Amino acid sequence: MRRGPGRVEMQVLGVLVPDEQEGPVVILRAVEGEETLVIRIGILEAQVLDMVWEDVEPPRPMTHDLFFETLKAFAMEVVEGEVTDLRDDIYYARLRVRQGDHVVDLDARPSDTMILCLLARAPFYVKTEVFRKAQPQDVAEASRRQWMGFLKSLEAAEDPEGVLAGDEDTQDPAPMTDAEDKKGTVN
Repeated sequence: MRRGPGRVEMQVLGVLVPDEQEGPVVILRAVEGEETLVIRIGILEAQVLDMVWEDVEPPRPMTHDLFFETLKAFAMEVVEGEVTDLRDDIYYARLRVRQGDHVVDLDARPSDTMILCLLARAPFYVKTEVFRKAQPQDVAEASRRQWMGFLKSLEAAEDPEGVLAGDEDTQDPAPMTDAEDKKGTVN
């Protein structure tokens, strides 16, 4: 289910550190639709979330691995996760697990919920009311700042020496000769 009454299924787009003073964020985007949500998380949670999202296996089990394996050992499964509320700049989430016919909703941090849903390949939702609460007064300015930060992070990751940013200290490379120019072309 991509959308349900009052909620939207989301996917992790990435984990970024747009501002070192404020810490990392996880960027979520609707599986179907245009909704996006940026949630600030701790540095350790960001590292773990990025590892799980990138499908990197640590040499030894981490806490989330231990919890996930414990669920499986007791024949429990992660059904879904959901960001349920935003109060006083704190996001709240729940993790739904099932053992046979018994279903339990556990209070959890959004980052832990996302990590366990990624491990279980279970859906992750955000209540639609959370989008409303997360929108700042000046939506256009917030959106511009968010995407500029995202683009700057991408630029820095792909161009650590600042070549794409047009640093004044960088010199233009020497022009190619005709022979060099034709090396990469297909006739």
